[in-house]
This record gives sequence, structure tokens and C-alpha cells, in this order.
Amino acid sequence: MILKGLKEKSNKNYINSRLKNRVVSQSNSKINSIGVIFNAEEIDNLPDFNFLAKNLYLNKEEIEIIAFKEQVKKEENTFKPTFTLKHLGWKGVIKDKELQQFLNKEFDLLISYFKNDTTHLKLLTVSSKSKFKVGVLETDERVNDLIIKTEMNDFKTFTSELKKYLNILNKI
Repeated sequence: MILKGLKEKSNKNYINSRLKNRVVSQSNSKINSIGVIFNAEEIDNLPDFNFLAKNLYLNKEEIEIIAFKEQVKKEENTFKPTFTLKHLGWKGVIKDKELQQFLNKEFDLLISYFKNDTTHLKLLTVSSKSKFKVGVLETDERVNDLIIKTEMNDFKTFTSELKKYLNILNKI
């Protein structure tokens, strides 16, 4: 338990240093690719991200989705790919190649679809090299460029609000 707490503290320090040195992209480039990080523990039914892509005038191939869950039981049926705490190390180190590849992609838009203020999900968001970050997390406004305040199970409202703001920002 002590090691777990120390690991969490080292990751929080990493998050704070990344956020302090973060340079927000001033680009007005159009959205051509989307990455999504969602918390599999907060969602009963997977939101229709294909619906989202269609509403943003993209093909479903232009959206890449990963799930995060603290722990996955062997018999449990989960979204693929789902990453867990074992894929995260100390000081923001990502231990999985596939997860690191996702975070290294310069998506035009990253959607962080989680409300629980957890270190590991914020770590994934701040580690992403995406140009523009949108989320529903309200407790730490430094993590995302745009926060859309909706309920997790109200994906249609999230999609319509996202589309509205991306239109205003001239990104679609």
C-alpha cells in the first residue's frame, strides 16, 4: 500500500510538471483524427463514437478508442484495447507499447471521456500529444482545452455540444 501511494504521488508530480510546461496549440486546423480515452468503470454502455465521428464529418476509421480500467478480471469481457494500472509505471512512465503509440499520435482532437478525477486517467490525457483536448472532467480545468459539462450517460448532448463548439472554433 505504501508503494502504491508513492507511485501515485510520483505520477501526480509528473502530471503537474507536464501541465505547468504545457503549450496550448494555437492552430486552427480542421479535425481529421480523433483519439478517445474513456473510463470503462464509469460507463455501462459504450457510447456510440461512430455516431460522434459521423456528426463531425469523419469516417469511423479516423477515430481511435482506448479504455482504461483499474483492474480486469480474467473472465471479464472488456472493450479492446483496455489498459490497466499495470500498464503505468512511476513518474509518468507508460509500460505498454500499444498504449504509448496511442499517446504519441498527434490526434487533432483527444476526447477524455471520464468524470472521476483519478491520477491514472489524467496521466493518460496529459501524456497525449494531441493538439486539442476536450473532456467532461470538471475538477481539474488544466487537463483539457475545452470542458463540456454533461452527464456520462448523455452522449447525444455531449456530441451536439462538442459539434457546436468545434464549429465556433472553426475546427470542422
